[in-house]
Amino acid sequence: MANRPQGSRLGLLLLASLIYRVGVDNIPPVCLAVLGLNVFLFLSPVAPLMQTCVSVQQAYWYGDWNRLLLSPVHHADDLHLYFNMASFIVKGFALERRLGGPWFLYLLAVFSLLTGCVYLLLEAVLTELTDDPTYNLQCAVGFSGVLFALKVVNNHYHPGGVTRLMGLHVPNRYASWVELVLIHIMTPGTSFVGHLAGIIVGLLYTSGPLLTIMKTCANLVTFGGFPSGPGRHFSSSGQGGFHGPDPDTGTRTHPDNLEEEQLQAAIRNSLMDQGGPGHREPPSYGFHLPEERAVPKEPRWRRFMRSER
Repeated sequence: MANRPQGSRLGLLLLASLIYRVGVDNIPPVCLAVLGLNVFLFLSPVAPLMQTCVSVQQAYWYGDWNRLLLSPVHHADDLHLYFNMASFIVKGFALERRLGGPWFLYLLAVFSLLTGCVYLLLEAVLTELTDDPTYNLQCAVGFSGVLFALKVVNNHYHPGGVTRLMGLHVPNRYASWVELVLIHIMTPGTSFVGHLAGIIVGLLYTSGPLLTIMKTCANLVTFGGFPSGPGRHFSSSGQGGFHGPDPDTGTRTHPDNLEEEQLQAAIRNSLMDQGGPGHREPPSYGFHLPEERAVPKEPRWRRFMRSER
């Protein structure tokens, strides 16, 4: 295994602070296991980043399809890991309790693989449309594509709600698209195509045939022993409740919404404790490697690469 070079580890400190505030016992088991896997692979990666990121060149041209499995669970740096895992805790907390652990794990596996496939397809299409070969060389890594897919699914279950994005209150049905644009504008190094791939996968699940296909495959593989679809599980092993009226408005609020707000507050507090960016909400950070890590070493490729930052 290729160990990470030692750095400031600020992202790991922020993540540890967040987990402490939320409480390990309050994080659902599948969410906690995936969180632990990402942290473990950050500290002890399977291979260097240039051997785990996914691109049309590496996956399709050279046949290294293992990158579709490795790229979502490897991260470029500790802050990349922190922002993605902070966002995942919020989304995973709500979705695992709603869908149930087995289906949520199944969903994550499918989304992780399919987001990479859609990313490759989009990059290949862009290469054909623009006659620009650099799209085939863009090497992507990180969990944020999957997070965008999860965001679409989570917002689908709360169509009348409102999401706060960088101070803006956006209806849930449009939140993923607004975040896609805002992150691309405010964080130029992130992958617009990678995040768009996640949105497309989420829409295939909520509005397309993916959910039906997943149900059919689950039943065929397990001969009916696997849950035939997402369930509704609202129990929690941690502190819970939150079923009463909102103390400020007197209106009843969905328990998932209130708990998500508490998780967002814990994230903001962990940032402030470590001298981070205050009340900024965690974006779905990253997906492209920084340019100095993404550019292949061979000189003949360098002329095709363009600046991402």
